[in-house]
Amino acid sequence: MSKTCFKTNPQLVALISDLKAKTREDPKAAIWRDIALRLEAPSRVWAEANLSKIDKNAKDGETVLVPGKVLAAGEITKAVNVAAYSFSSKAEAAIVAAGGKVMTIRDLMAENPTGSKVRIMG
Repeated sequence: MSKTCFKTNPQLVALISDLKAKTREDPKAAIWRDIALRLEAPSRVWAEANLSKIDKNAKDGETVLVPGKVLAAGEITKAVNVAAYSFSSKAEAAIVAAGGKVMTIRDLMAENPTGSKVRIMG
């Protein structure tokens, strides 16, 4: 018999709820439901993106969404806007030093309600 687990972090639970509510408000913004479902999964299967992966797959000036954590392995040479659930401190500093912008998923949802032109990594 499997054990049922529930999220205990109140900020994470609120974020998941807000993501689903945003999709209900605007059915064209299905990206937020996708991200909510990914964050509902166990944290051990969440996406982890290194700076080298972001640099390799993203274009200059593009917005990237990581439904998990951004890690500092590798280098980033492009000015990329990165939204994620969490960042390592070195990754955050490297993105800003390259001319990019670091934001939370909630900030991205407020800035881009439809989720258009956002690349999901993970």
